[in-house]
Amino acid sequence: MRDFVISTESNSDLSQEFLDKNGILVIPHYYNVEDKIYGEEGNRLTIHQFYDEMRSGKKVGTAASNPAVILEKFSQIASQGKDILHISFSSGLSCGYQNIVNGAEEVMEKYPDCRIIVIDTLSASLGEGLMIQLALDRKAEGKGIEEIADEIRGMCPHICIQFTVDDLEYLYRGGRLSKTGAVLGTVINLKPVLHVNEEGKLVAIAKVRGRRKSFSTMLDNMEAKLGSFRKKQMFIGILHGDCEEDALLLKEMIRTRFGYESFRVEPIGPSIGAHSGPGTIGLVFLGDQR
Repeated sequence: MRDFVISTESNSDLSQEFLDKNGILVIPHYYNVEDKIYGEEGNRLTIHQFYDEMRSGKKVGTAASNPAVILEKFSQIASQGKDILHISFSSGLSCGYQNIVNGAEEVMEKYPDCRIIVIDTLSASLGEGLMIQLALDRKAEGKGIEEIADEIRGMCPHICIQFTVDDLEYLYRGGRLSKTGAVLGTVINLKPVLHVNEEGKLVAIAKVRGRRKSFSTMLDNMEAKLGSFRKKQMFIGILHGDCEEDALLLKEMIRTRFGYESFRVEPIGPSIGAHSGPGTIGLVFLGDQR
């Protein structure tokens, strides 16, 4: 059985320590601040620096993976006689998935013995992280790339991701909210709750008043969705846009209500945070349905 490498993109929001420790190949997505581009190793802002730039009103943007970088990184692995299992960011949120597919096909033409499997998780952030953890666990058990890929495909429909934002201005900038809606929503302290749906797209599912109420709404949604996965969680993912104190509050609310003890608390990286803004909180878990 050929050895294989697990790969993903930088917007899986797993810590660099975790990625390095587990030998995960990372394809960067890019972001810019006032037209200065970041994303490559050695050319990144810290999470706090990035969100401070947003708070100061600077213009930020994002770009998907670079086809040339994909070819370079995949070719390096293929030349070593290894296969690749790529766990991808949602095709419903970025063209990066298609870039990966195109790169994989080109590399496999050059290296006919190489098998590259690209899985569209229709997910984002620690939703991808859950599937990466699953792949690592199964690989450690000695399972092959095909068997692991099949299990991940079966699990993808059960990845539940919810977000709530603190500042509606960033949803307006991203085209997900009208200017009038952003202004009026801010006046009445409106906090939308969004989720990644079955098509891998981010859509609003509730609008509530107040930060704490948005957290309670996410937990109510979690209660409704857990179903047969209530006792099958690998970890509960908590994400934050440079607001760790709020993330830890949500973690404690979940611990108290559901009794879970396995959590992963991570900051939301720039390629997602550029569209959600500072103060965003996310929740990731497995459930019967998204």
